[in-house]
Amino acid sequence: MIDLYMDDARPCPKGFVLAKDAAECVELLKECDVRVLSLDYDLGWNMPTGMEVVRYIVAERRFPSVIYLHTSSAAGRLQMYQTLYANKPGHVRLYNYPMPDDVLRQIADGKFKVENGHGTELQ
Repeated sequence: MIDLYMDDARPCPKGFVLAKDAAECVELLKECDVRVLSLDYDLGWNMPTGMEVVRYIVAERRFPSVIYLHTSSAAGRLQMYQTLYANKPGHVRLYNYPMPDDVLRQIADGKFKVENGHGTELQ
């Protein structure tokens, strides 16, 4: 199981696997079980956006347990959030903002746990 961070410019947080573009992110989603996914929207001039990754997740039902949207694009964040929210299974945690520092620290230290809403860990 991996934690996946998609961004073309920001540094990858400790404990994450970096995908620098939408194609690489989709490939990792196909090949790996992803626990936490953090998405950017704008991935370079004339390049596919984070919305392409969202479309793949929805079409193939490859939802990570936790999804954060760390993009600075308000319009992109809204589009990704609305699409994910309308299609996600109930156990998926979706956050319309970047990961808080305490979550980043827990993941870096290998101590992050996902709960399914019933007190049971999904880690």
